Parts: sequence; structure tokens; C-alpha cells
Amino acid sequence: MLTGLNHLTLSVRDLARSVAFYRDLLGLRLHAHWDRGAYLSAGDLWLCLSLDGQGTAALASPAYTHYAFAISQENFAAFAARLRTAGVAEWQQNNSAGDSLYFLDPDGHQLEAHAGSLAQRLAACRAAPYQGMAFDD
Repeated sequence: MLTGLNHLTLSVRDLARSVAFYRDLLGLRLHAHWDRGAYLSAGDLWLCLSLDGQGTAALASPAYTHYAFAISQENFAAFAARLRTAGVAEWQQNNSAGDSLYFLDPDGHQLEAHAGSLAQRLAACRAAPYQGMAFDD
């Protein structure tokens, strides 16, 4: 049912430094940024940087770092039901645009199944921007 990697979300300690690294050094395209995050892309891969501030000086907290797999809207409900029936632990409830299921693998890695795209997320953000959000494209 999963169709590929949808996006990566990385907790970061210094948002401006991280945006500069991914945009200027690695060449990712910046789509939007706000007080606590940014959306970039590399080809079809969507990268979200999320300001965390809970980690050590050397490494941001992994609290919100996770790996999101793409799933079609048509398959989302059945997939979520299958994981819930199997007793797979969920680490967060969805509170963003698009259907998402946030779950743990057996080793505790934070995963997500997301039915949506960067274009859909940006459209939702244009309708209801995050605090301090500005669009770069």
C-alpha cells in the first residue's frame, strides 16, 4: 500500500543555519519558511525543517524527526485500520493538513504514512499560514 518516501522531517536547533545549509549548500528548493520551520524540496522529495530547541548543543532533539511514506488517499483508511488492529503504537496524532498516521516501528523509529503532497500542504498553508510564514516561490 505504501508507494514511496513522502517527506522527511528533521528537528533542527538553528532554523536559519539549517535553511542555508539545505538551500545554499545542498541546492534544495525553498518553498516556504515560518517562525519554527521551513519546507524545501529535492526533486520529488519534500523536506520539512522543524525548530526543536530541546536537544544538546551538538545535535537537535530527535523528538519530531521522522520518516514519512507516501500512501494514496484511497488506501489510507484501510492501512491505518490494519496498523491499529495489529496494535502498532502511535507516537503523535495528526494536526496538519492531509491524512497522516504517525506510528512506531518495532525498534521505536518514528514513521508516518501521509496521503498528500508538498503542493497540497503549501496550499493549506497559504489558506492558514503558520505564525511568521512567508512563501519563497
